[in-house]
Formats: sequence, structure tokens, C-alpha cells
Amino acid sequence: MPILLFVFIIMPIAEMAVLIQVGTEIGVFNTIGLVLLTAVLGAWLLRQQGLATLLRANQRLNSGELPAKEVAEGLILAVGGVLLLTPGFITDAVGFLCLIPLSRHWLSAQALKRMLVSGRSRGFYFRSGGGQNPFGQGPFDGGQPFSRDENGEIIEGEYQDKTRSDRDRLDKK
Repeated sequence: MPILLFVFIIMPIAEMAVLIQVGTEIGVFNTIGLVLLTAVLGAWLLRQQGLATLLRANQRLNSGELPAKEVAEGLILAVGGVLLLTPGFITDAVGFLCLIPLSRHWLSAQALKRMLVSGRSRGFYFRSGGGQNPFGQGPFDGGQPFSRDENGEIIEGEYQDKTRSDRDRLDKK
């Protein structure tokens, strides 16, 4: 409830106060122009950063990795874009922080520490963060897709898929 109070009551009042103050200092039309300029600049930055993040996510997917960081950054970019399109200087400042790569990387790292990211690829389960396997029993009897050595380090490995697909069976007939 406190976050809703902040978002819907305190934040708009603070935005109005800042807009009124800026309007009295630089004039109404200059204030409106500045708000429009930040929206246009924000849309341009969002497009540029969003495409770069999308390309990185696509590369990770193509290499068989889970693009958890890119998904978190995409969500932060979306929030930043919405904040930049919302009239006001406070929301613009927070929106620009979401679009600047350095602060966005830090925010996504903080978000990934607190959330479970999981997926499944051909029967293998992988995750980032904590929590239980949401898919039930894992492929390695103990429910873990990896092994750990005596120091708790993850022992990585590779596998080769030897199963035949329907297409392979049809091509050989």
C-alpha cells in the first residue's frame, strides 16, 4: 500500500510542484518545450538501447544461454520509457537513469539477485538466483542440472543430443 500511495498521490504532487517552479523560472512555453524535448530524446535513447539489448538477447538465445540479464534490462528499459513519456522532470530523471547503460546494468544486477530466472531446454533445467526447480524433478535424479565440487564451485560440462527428431526419421526412409 505505501508504494501505491507514493506512485499515485505523492509523486504527481511532487511533479506538479517542480513543473510550477520551473515554469515560474523559465516560462510556461519553455517548460513545455523542455518536457517535449525530454520525451523525444528519451524515445530515441529507448529505441537505441532497446535494439542493442534485443540483439544481445538474441545472441545469447542462439548460443543456448538463458538471456536473464537482457530480459531484466529490457524490463528496466520499458519502465524508463514509460517514465520518460510521463510529463514531469522527476520521472524524466528516473527514466534517464533507466536508459543509461551503467545505471541500467547495476539495476539489472540488483534485480537478478532477488529473482529466480529459470528455463528448460530439451529436458535440461537451468536457473539463475535461488529457489526450487519449478518444473519438478530434474534430469540428473537429484533435481540439480549441475554438480558442485568440495568448494561449492559449479562443475560445468557439455552434452550432445543423441535423440533422433521426427524429421531425421522421415529423411532416412
